[in-house]
Amino acid sequence: MATKIFNEFKENLKKGFPVALATVIEGPGQGAKLLLLPDGSYLGSLGNTKIDSVLSRDMAGELAAGRTSIRHYGIEGEAREETLSIFIESFAPPPQMVIFGAVDFTAALVRIAKVLGYKVIVCDARPVFATKARFPQADSVENEWPDQLMEKLGTSLGPRDAVCVLTHDNKFDVPAITSALQTQVGYIGVMGSRKTHENRTERLIEAGVTTKEFERVMSPIGLDLGARTPEETAISICAEIIAMRTGRKAPHLKTIEGAIHGDR
Repeated sequence: MATKIFNEFKENLKKGFPVALATVIEGPGQGAKLLLLPDGSYLGSLGNTKIDSVLSRDMAGELAAGRTSIRHYGIEGEAREETLSIFIESFAPPPQMVIFGAVDFTAALVRIAKVLGYKVIVCDARPVFATKARFPQADSVENEWPDQLMEKLGTSLGPRDAVCVLTHDNKFDVPAITSALQTQVGYIGVMGSRKTHENRTERLIEAGVTTKEFERVMSPIGLDLGARTPEETAISICAEIIAMRTGRKAPHLKTIEGAIHGDR
């Protein structure tokens, strides 16, 4: 079984698929391993079916968050017990950031996102603007309508990923947002002034976006850092993404009234 686990582990890593590996590092069965596969199934055992079921669930959560941790359980996976210490390693591909709009702010956001380890995709239906020459650090530059690209990427987007809509144009914004809402992507942020946001909200309501779905959309995009330059704005966007992923409280522009720039 150990050889089969190793071979499956190696093959999935080579293909860039997300997997998690649990190892008993202290307690009965020390050294036993459980490998969580991309489809949710698992190989190996940590001792019995009950703990395997509990651990596979917890491993899925750690993998979705891209975390590696040590967790403690009872023999059959009981919480708040410490008979077993289990090391859970997450092996996930880099998180993805999809940026819609080949605008001035995009280049700055690409640079900051790459520093943070994102695989960055820039998309704009206007080929004269969306070129590799303008965004050399992007992993790919796509000349497609937002909904067409999202149809291709949809199943690959999860809680660690982000969609940033920077286009300021309803004919691009609306399909980008509505298609992003059909995925499990963890962050959807949309750039624009208060006036632009109000107008866009009307268009999204017409497109069938529900009140619950609006809760997922961070607009105006970013934290209230007083950002003015493209680089500062990119940092405020990435800071918001980090804060939402970690559950920390920070001032979102979405929740603050008044002008985005200038004194309040």
